[in-house]
Amino acid sequence: MSTFHTQILTPTGVAYEGETESVKVPGQLGSFEVRRNHAPMVSLMNIGVARVTGSDSKEQLFAISGGFTEVNDNTVIIMAEAAEEQHDIDVERAKKAKAKAEEELKKGPKDLTLRKAELRLKRAINRIKVSEL
Repeated sequence: MSTFHTQILTPTGVAYEGETESVKVPGQLGSFEVRRNHAPMVSLMNIGVARVTGSDSKEQLFAISGGFTEVNDNTVIIMAEAAEEQHDIDVERAKKAKAKAEEELKKGPKDLTLRKAELRLKRAINRIKVSEL
């Protein structure tokens, strides 16, 4: 199988780096998959699941909290606001964050606070979802 180089980078460091067969990311206009010799592109990412299939054909799942993906010359660079590999997710912490965000949303709208609470809720739900896949 043909491979290409993939990196998942966050503000705190490298979440993944290696040779991959495919990468599926949560693009802003919908999920998309990258394979060897993909056309060059840049895409914004939503909160969602990134699926990385390594050169050993094993799939690794990452909870992604937005960012962008660049594809160029058989290299994929995912610049994520946050990326947690499935087995590293603290499910109890994610559930507490989800409950806190839901409580903040119940208090009523304050534009900036509401938007932040909505994003925290989406991130927490995504982390829980990825941990259960």
